Amino acid sequence: MALFLLVVLVAVVLGIVGVAADGLGYLLAIGITLFAVDVIFYAVLLSRGVGRRPVR
Repeated sequence: MALFLLVVLVAVVLGIVGVAADGLGYLLAIGITLFAVDVIFYAVLLSRGVGRRPVR
């Protein structure tokens, strides 16, 4: 979970820097892509039930 939050934070920072600085639109694109990949990866982990213990 900590890794997920770290990657989301990095994506948001890249997006802010990409918007604020002229000519750094590629940082915005990288941030959006990174965020989308991270959300998809987290959704796959939740759907597969990784980390859950079997019910006894």
